[in-house]
Amino acid sequence: MILAKWIDEEKLQKALKFQQQQGCLIGEALVKLHYATEEQVAQALAKQLGIPYASRENQILNPEKIQGLDRMIPEKFARDNAVIPLFVENNVLAVALTDPTNILILDNIKLVSGMEIQPFISTKAQILKVIDLFYQGQTNLIDRVLDKAVGAAAGETSDSDVITPDGKLDLDKVIIGESKGAQSIKLVNAIMKQAISERTSDIHLEKFDEKVSLRLRIDGVLYERSAPPTDLVEAMISRVKILSKLDISERRLPQDGSFSIKYQNRIIEIRVSVCPTVFGEKLVMRILDRGSVELNVKIIGFEQRQMDDFLKAASAPNGLIFLTGPTGSGKTTTLNAVLNTIKSPELNIMTLEDPVEIKMEGISQVQVKPAIGLTMASGLRSFLRQDPDVILVGEVRDNETAEACLKAAMTGHLVLSTLHTNSALEAVPRLLDMGIEKYLLASTLLCLAAQRLVRQLCPVCKEPYRPPQSELDQFAAESMLNPLPDLTRLTFYRAKGCPKCNNMGYKGRKAIYEVYFNTEEMKRIIYKDADVQRIAVEAAKGGAWNLRASGWRKVLAGVTSVDDMLSVTVTER
Repeated sequence: MILAKWIDEEKLQKALKFQQQQGCLIGEALVKLHYATEEQVAQALAKQLGIPYASRENQILNPEKIQGLDRMIPEKFARDNAVIPLFVENNVLAVALTDPTNILILDNIKLVSGMEIQPFISTKAQILKVIDLFYQGQTNLIDRVLDKAVGAAAGETSDSDVITPDGKLDLDKVIIGESKGAQSIKLVNAIMKQAISERTSDIHLEKFDEKVSLRLRIDGVLYERSAPPTDLVEAMISRVKILSKLDISERRLPQDGSFSIKYQNRIIEIRVSVCPTVFGEKLVMRILDRGSVELNVKIIGFEQRQMDDFLKAASAPNGLIFLTGPTGSGKTTTLNAVLNTIKSPELNIMTLEDPVEIKMEGISQVQVKPAIGLTMASGLRSFLRQDPDVILVGEVRDNETAEACLKAAMTGHLVLSTLHTNSALEAVPRLLDMGIEKYLLASTLLCLAAQRLVRQLCPVCKEPYRPPQSELDQFAAESMLNPLPDLTRLTFYRAKGCPKCNNMGYKGRKAIYEVYFNTEEMKRIIYKDADVQRIAVEAAKGGAWNLRASGWRKVLAGVTSVDDMLSVTVTER
C-alpha cells in the first residue's frame, strides 16, 4: 500500500499501533482509521499474496454468473464467514473471501463442498451484497431499491404510495413522484414487500456507530439483509411513525403504534415499536398477516390424543383452560383456532385481548385500553353482564385478573386464557401464588397446556440420515413412547437447503404441545398439596406426555430436526 502511495510510513506505524491495541487485522485497522478503503486493502492483499482480486466491477464477483452453485455452500455458513462460490473448474471450487490466509475457513469450505479450493480476495461489503442476490434470487426488492436510492440524482423519479379510501397503505399500487425524499418511502415499501414475501414475522431496523442493521425474523430466526444508507434511516423511521400516527418529533421516549397495508388483495396489520438507543431510534415492525394464518386445529401441530383432550375441555359448559408458553410461541393462534372450531350461532363468544391480533367473524372481540380504565379485570367484569358462554382473556398477569377468571368459571362460563410459565403444570403454583385457593382451582380447572414452535424441514430438500447412538439413547429416554419403535431401523431428517427454502433448510413452523386434561386424581393432588411432580406422574399414567416427548414425535415424523427441537424444549426437572 505504501508502494501504491495509498498510505505513507507514518500512517502505517499508527495503524500497526492501533492494531496491537484493538487486536484486529492490519487491514481492519487501516479502514477504521480511514487511512484506506476496503477495496484498497483487498487489492493490496491480493498483490502481496499473489491471489486474484474479485469484484463486481471486473465481473468475477457476478451473481448472474454464479447461479446454480447455491448448494455448494449453505447460506448461513456464507454469511457467517463472508464467503461466496464463484465457479467450478476441473473439480476445483473458486471462492471469494476476505481473508484467504484463514486455513480453518478454507478447510471448512473444502469439507462442505467436497472439492479443492481456489481462493479469490474481495471486500466483505461486496461479498455480503452478492450473498443477498445469490441466495435470495433476483426478486430481492430491497437490493434493487437500494441500488437506485444510493445512486439517485436530484431529479430521478421514484415510487410513492397510494392510500385506499379506508386509510390503508396499498403496496400493490404506486404513483411516480420526483421528490428525492421519496427514496425513504420507496425503501420502506420495498422492505415490507420483501418481508411479506419471505414470511417474516418481525422487521428490525437500527443504527449503530458505524453501520446500519436491517434484519428479518423468519421462522423465529433473525437473518441480515442489505441495509439502507445511513442518511436515509431517520427519514424511514419518520415515515413509519407518520403511518402509525406517532409523534415524529419525540425521539426520547419509546412509542407504540400500528397501521394497515393492502398487499396482493389481502389486508395486513403492522404493529410498530420505536425505542430510543444510544445511537438513535430502533424500529421494530411486527407483521400480522391474517391471510397466512389458517385457524384449523387439525393442522397447527396437535397430536390426535392432545387435540381430543383440548377440544373435550373446550366443549365443557364451564371451567378454566390455560395455555402457557413464551411470547411468540403461537398461543394466540392456537386459542383462536380452538374458538374457530367450537363457535356456533348458539354460543356467545367474547374475547378480551391486548392487542386483538386475529379478527374473527361471529366473535365479539374487545381491545384492552388501560389508559381509559379498560383493563383485563374491569373488562372481564363487564363481560359477565353481556351473557357470554365462552370468554377468552388474552393473558392473566395479576391477582385481580386471575380472580375475575375464576369467578367467571364458577358462575357457569368457559374461560380460556394464557400464562407465562416454562411448562403447563407450572401454571398451578403460579395461580396459587396469585391468591387462588387450592380447592377452587382443583374444582374449576379443566385443562393445562403448553406449546413451542419448531421450524419445519423443507419437504423438497430435507436429508435422511441414520441417527448416532447418542441421539437414539436420548430418543429412547425422552420420547415416552410405549412401546418404542425398533431403534435399529429409525431414520431422522436434517436441514440441507435448496432454492425453494432460500437455502435455509426450513420452511414454516409447526407447534408442539403438552396437554394435561384435569382428571379426578389430579384434582385430588391439587386440592391436597399441589405437588407439580406428583401431578406429572399421574398425568403420565393416564397417557399424557411433555413438550420434549412431543418434539421427538415431530422428529420421528420428519417434521423437524433434532437440533431445532432440542433448542426450543427443556427436559423435566
